[in-house]
Amino acid sequence: MIVLLVDGYNIIGAWPELKGLKERDLSQARDLLIERMAEYQAYTGDRVIIVFDAYHVRGLGKKQNNFKVEVIYTKENETADERIEKLAGSLTDVRTKVYVATSDYAEQRTIFAQGAFRKSARELHIEVTNIQREIKKDVESHKRVQYQPKIPINKEIRDIFEKWRRGDK
Repeated sequence: MIVLLVDGYNIIGAWPELKGLKERDLSQARDLLIERMAEYQAYTGDRVIIVFDAYHVRGLGKKQNNFKVEVIYTKENETADERIEKLAGSLTDVRTKVYVATSDYAEQRTIFAQGAFRKSARELHIEVTNIQREIKKDVESHKRVQYQPKIPINKEIRDIFEKWRRGDK
């Protein structure tokens, strides 16, 4: 199994479209990142966990599932880096390959020590962009596929049957 741990605010600050959106509306930037990672998860089948930093924010940490993507908001006085390090350590085993998406160099060194791999924000952005392009191509090719009946029938007869099926006269 492959697990991708995403440092949410680090990625938002690194991806051009999210960085611009963050200046206007941070929650919208978070939601867009979650949507993009949901597409990534659906396409790759990997388990995706996004961690958002709630350091110096009052309240309890919480965990949500959005589109099969796990979203974790850290507890008060806990950084996303700390939570990611704990998760990387607990998830890494012989059957599970853990990747951490962050451009934080200190974080990368720490997760390497725990046996996890890293993806920079830039690498993840390229991967997500390529996946979106592939999805768009798949949708376009699916739209072009025409229905082929199992029994060859000429078009006039097929149109008559289609009208009957729809209840048209």
